[in-house]
Amino acid sequence: MTTLADILRGIEGGVFPTPDLSISVVPAPSERELCVAAFTAHIVIAADVSPEWVADLIPDGDLSAPLNPPFLYALEQLTGRRVNAIDQLLLAPAIADPAQRRAATEGLVEVTERGHPRIERAWRYRDEVRAYVDPYGGLVLTGRGVAGRLEVALEVPESSREKGHGRRLALAARALIPPGAHIWSQVSPGNAASTRTFLAADYKPVGAEALLTRS
Repeated sequence: MTTLADILRGIEGGVFPTPDLSISVVPAPSERELCVAAFTAHIVIAADVSPEWVADLIPDGDLSAPLNPPFLYALEQLTGRRVNAIDQLLLAPAIADPAQRRAATEGLVEVTERGHPRIERAWRYRDEVRAYVDPYGGLVLTGRGVAGRLEVALEVPESSREKGHGRRLALAARALIPPGAHIWSQVSPGNAASTRTFLAADYKPVGAEALLTRS
């Protein structure tokens, strides 16, 4: 059976769902979340719903409908979840060179306590969370999120913005994961500053996603 994890691992390896204007329905990745993901000319609905239920709600060939409010609301009602966010998805490989990895993580200090609000939030949606602060008060987190993929989140204090610190943290995330792995970033489409940050750190846009959770 094809799963969302299979699809995401394929994308990490450069193999995307076939751009055939179709919709794939696969099981929900976990009890914690389900999602609707849009890739080039292909939609993936990762939820415990039937293809027939999906087909009844989405006109043939309408690939905008799955990320629009009417379908997402119907999915909320059926599954008892709510849309947590609709984000663009960006992806980057780990930095492999040891010298570059050391340079990218220089000055970072790991935070082990969970008192920071951003760290607490990360643990609600991810496993194996690790958090690091930089000398400028910035925060970078990695953890395993949707379908076990490695995800990154950043926070840069207002006083340190527009100075390249966000780009350095995004780059550091690529050095904090194992060589050969990939890391995903979920960015609000309206957050142009964050989009520019990840693009500058060589993350590539690969799709969009509506994430539905229980809280």
